[in-house]
Amino acid sequence: MRFITRLLPHPLLTLILTLVWLLLVNRLSVNALVFGFFLGVVIPIFTQPFWPDRPTLKKPFRLVTYTLIVLWDIVVANFTVARIVLFMPNSRRKPAYVTISLDIRTPEAMAILGGTITMTPGTVTCDISSEGHALLVHCLHAPEPQDVVDEIKTRYEARLKEIFE
Repeated sequence: MRFITRLLPHPLLTLILTLVWLLLVNRLSVNALVFGFFLGVVIPIFTQPFWPDRPTLKKPFRLVTYTLIVLWDIVVANFTVARIVLFMPNSRRKPAYVTISLDIRTPEAMAILGGTITMTPGTVTCDISSEGHALLVHCLHAPEPQDVVDEIKTRYEARLKEIFE
């Protein structure tokens, strides 16, 4: 068992790197799979000193659900932003900065939350507090800023808290 943990210090990272390699070469073959797995094993071994406190996922399979929700939200937000930009006059737009106080404490969960907010069209994570207890988010159109805060906390942060903490 100790040999396997030394060979695969980050099994999830190994799987992700293998899948990313297969997507990059855009071909499923034995050679691509073997080389992708080779990269997936070698990269985590060489980067292991930079991961002293490796993140632990309490419920890793919930990450799949989270990813699907984020992808769906990105698609919906694209249409919403297109409608706002194309059909809403500038005088009716209500851009806003909102501060989201965070309940999550793991740096990985905070990074994923910030990235999720930024990847979703219409919102951008601008800053994180020095203690890591709040995010500053800019919204393209937020007539009720508290609704944006509530949606981010219930839709994203609560799920990340289940996954990481």
